[in-house]
Amino acid sequence: MPHQRTVGILHPGSMGAAVAACAATNTSPVLWCTAGRSPASIARAEQFGLTAVATLSELLERSDIVISLCPPAAAEDLARDVAEHRYAGVYVEANAISPSRTTRIADLFGSTATVVDGGVIGSPPVGGKSPTLYLSGPAAAVADVEALFADTDVQTAALGQEIGTASALKLAFASFQKTSRVLVALSVALAKAHGVDQELLQVAARRTGSYLAEPEYIAKTAARAWRWGPEMEEVADTLADAGLPPEMLHAAASTLARWNDAKDDGELTLTDALDRLAQP
Repeated sequence: MPHQRTVGILHPGSMGAAVAACAATNTSPVLWCTAGRSPASIARAEQFGLTAVATLSELLERSDIVISLCPPAAAEDLARDVAEHRYAGVYVEANAISPSRTTRIADLFGSTATVVDGGVIGSPPVGGKSPTLYLSGPAAAVADVEALFADTDVQTAALGQEIGTASALKLAFASFQKTSRVLVALSVALAKAHGVDQELLQVAARRTGSYLAEPEYIAKTAARAWRWGPEMEEVADTLADAGLPPEMLHAAASTLARWNDAKDDGELTLTDALDRLAQP
């Protein structure tokens, strides 16, 4: 009987917990570390049936594969903590960060751990949604990660062996998707300031397939701005690295920052979001 791999998730946010729960269908247990986590994280981990351990050391000692899914700003510090424990398994760097940061993280581990670059495109795998986890890195390690999600709501796709490839795809998609949502918010806010927001929405409704026809998503964008803003800065850095102009993405990040105090506010209305956007 083949060895059943133990997986650790760092840290179980809305995406990480749902992705970990999918992995749990093919391996057991899926561990998470309670140290320093909020009541919301504890509740989420319990909801998805993850197994709690008290320390990062215990999680790393027991885990064959560790998946890092956290806010972009924390990705390197978290990886450094793991590397300092001399972790020797497979480390899946699945955060929305630039290829250059992903490469720096891989360098932290040297030859001790095997690093796989990952990028999740899509919504968390709940309620019938099925995101794709794109992977690049050493072929054997990529295959091990793909096996974790076989026949689950997380699809996987291998993109070759170069670290940074999966991150590049994730940020290329995010640069369009999330900046487009910011442009919708600005368009509606501008129309509202001149009393023609309803007319704008009527125009947009005649143009199917346009984000502008989905103004209700503005409140969701505001609630996610604390995560999306740093991700747009990562995209800006990646554009600059490629010799492309980063200013539009910096501007999107600056716009999103006006909503930072609406973090994960599920009760936020369209009017509330637009009012906050209009406050410097």
